Amino acid sequence: MKFLSVSKWFMVILCMSGLLLQYGCAFKDIDKRLFVSAIGIDPAENVENGYKVTLKVALPFGAIKDSPKPSFAYLSREGHSIGEAIRMLETHVDKVLELGHMKTIVVHEKLLRDDMQSFMDYFIRRGDIELIAYVAGARPSAETILKVEPDTEAPASVSLINFFGATANDSPYVVTTYLFQLRRDILTDGINPVVPLIETNETGDELIVNNAVVVDGREDPAVLSTIETKYFNSLLRHSTGFTYLVKEGDLELLLHISQTKTKFQFVPNKGNTAPRAIDMHIGMKGTIGEANKDLSISKLDEYNRLASKEVKQKVVHFLTTMQEENLDPFGFGLRYRTTQLHTEDTFTKWQQAYPDLEFKVTVDVKLQGTGTIE
Repeated sequence: MKFLSVSKWFMVILCMSGLLLQYGCAFKDIDKRLFVSAIGIDPAENVENGYKVTLKVALPFGAIKDSPKPSFAYLSREGHSIGEAIRMLETHVDKVLELGHMKTIVVHEKLLRDDMQSFMDYFIRRGDIELIAYVAGARPSAETILKVEPDTEAPASVSLINFFGATANDSPYVVTTYLFQLRRDILTDGINPVVPLIETNETGDELIVNNAVVVDGREDPAVLSTIETKYFNSLLRHSTGFTYLVKEGDLELLLHISQTKTKFQFVPNKGNTAPRAIDMHIGMKGTIGEANKDLSISKLDEYNRLASKEVKQKVVHFLTTMQEENLDPFGFGLRYRTTQLHTEDTFTKWQQAYPDLEFKVTVDVKLQGTGTIE
């Protein structure tokens, strides 16, 4: 029988002693966790240059049939930073605040400025917050929006997620902006981020999302109207299912657009790399969903011409309005930077050229039917 050497016995004893020092399982049961479904951020009322953080916490229930509506708790705290406020909120509950399932960040519209990156940095750095979380503006406040519980909200569901996800609401008036996308556009020269604006009705039992906010350095961020939001979504995001109203004399047509494609290129000045115009081509396909007169399939080409003319006027008006406001939600400046050899004054040239650019827009609408049977 061979005996272990002294050094080997020492190693065995050391390993056995180490086992006695091992911690138990660090896993916390689900009943020891509170799952945050949304976070709201407002300007603080009692802390100078601080923030008011509101958490919408989903409360568990045994079975869906036991709870006809989802149940939530709301926690609010002010602090000099987002992280400080959330840390203090952890002392208000007897369980762990779990942010891994949080999919919506709602921000007061007054905070949607360029300096928002100072507090958005917290969400980027925190590892348990998904970068595909949705970001939206709020009016009148983020806390008010979070506390709205619509009658249409189903059990085990959050209506805020349904608005922006691709599995439920697909309205062309709803802009979807992800956390990673907002962060990227804020730090990029040549594009202004656009986030949806969530509002509520007078009775406070409905959520309304049909406007958007262009994030810029101004004190009062520019708000896109419902129609402008639709143009932005259709031209840049290629959203479908929207309508265009066409008027020509006493004829009115309501177009249902099922497909949109947009292409644009820069028209340079002679001997100068700075552009003098943007040549944009827009192709649309759809049908006539409504008309105030009888229509004939034989006049479909004429309806195409009228629709192309009307849509062109509306698109040019929207583009020039953004230009006059010195806003670039389409990212024309970013595209220009990517198509030029980078120099120190590349972006400066663009900034000087953008206010005087001409928009040469060509619209080709192809209606596939009048919506009637002759």
